[in-house]
Amino acid sequence: MKQALITGANRGIGLELARHYAGNGWQVIGVCRQSSPELESVAKQVVQGIDVTEEKSIETLVSAIAGESIELLINNAGLLQDDQLGNIDFDSIRSQMEINAYAPLRVTEALLPNMVAGGKIALITSRMGSIADNDSGGRYGYRASKAALNAFGKSLSVDLKPKGIAVALLHPGYVKTRMVNFGGMITPEEAATGLAARIDGLTLENTGSFWHSNGDSLPW
Repeated sequence: MKQALITGANRGIGLELARHYAGNGWQVIGVCRQSSPELESVAKQVVQGIDVTEEKSIETLVSAIAGESIELLINNAGLLQDDQLGNIDFDSIRSQMEINAYAPLRVTEALLPNMVAGGKIALITSRMGSIADNDSGGRYGYRASKAALNAFGKSLSVDLKPKGIAVALLHPGYVKTRMVNFGGMITPEEAATGLAARIDGLTLENTGSFWHSNGDSLPW
């Protein structure tokens, strides 16, 4: 049975992805800071107490899944904070970089021994990480961290292609989650369905692509 590991799996998009894959016959390993009954009802294994920005937590995660094979790794955990020019909080920007950019790279590198040939890695990014698409400014930390994640993902796609592992950068859409005070345009269920479709379509031929969950190719 195929196995998917999802970070930030206890709520929102991560939880809906866990539900989607479990409902389609996958075994799900949910990784989070604090578990939820909803996640525990669908996951084969929940690894909680994990701070993806801390090396010791990553070591705990690696130990918790020792010997497990992973066909799909979804780096979903993220942080959105609003940074406005004239009142920029550089600690906030640093936190967003740690969680949105460095952590997915850290998790991916640590779990590579568990990844199988033919496996896939999905990095949940944002079109706000697109430099070409930025016509509204603001959100300095979020934009920069997602742009960095996109750069990391592109390099991962090149380095992992010879190992038979494909990588996608995926924008879920403007989703009704706690991150945006539930003010989005689509539901987490709709986002998860679209993201899963993009993951299904990911191959070594299109590895390194930057897609909207609706299938649109996004500019860097």
